[in-house]
Amino acid sequence: MAKIEVQKVTAEEDLQKVFKIRTTVFVEEQNCPPELEWENEDVSTHFLATYDDVPAGACRWRQTEKGFKLERFAVLPQFRGNGIAHQMVQTVIKDLPKEAKYIYLHAQVDAMPLYVKSGFVAEGPQFEEAGIQHFKMLLKK
Repeated sequence: MAKIEVQKVTAEEDLQKVFKIRTTVFVEEQNCPPELEWENEDVSTHFLATYDDVPAGACRWRQTEKGFKLERFAVLPQFRGNGIAHQMVQTVIKDLPKEAKYIYLHAQVDAMPLYVKSGFVAEGPQFEEAGIQHFKMLLKK
């Protein structure tokens, strides 16, 4: 069975792997404008997921004026369907500070089932972000 690991990124070398995965998934595959993809990097806590020690996924969390936002969940196409995204969501939730009460994300409609599995619930109307339909989702503990 393959080994999935999700680690907090501390080294610049790993951060570059995170950015490469996000470029592949969001900028190239989903056609997100690059200027919308690269924001708040310095105030975010980044994670790199590996599949049998090969970089496969990336995500991050950051504190906002509303609470704690989970963002930029990306898994390279060749690694999808292996449980990597679910492992990333679980790892990020566990990494949040104890005082994190309001935990939310903006889920692409196609990815909503992933977040529902981890206890998130959709709230409010559907909206567009970077040309893709989303729902705001809150973690209900």
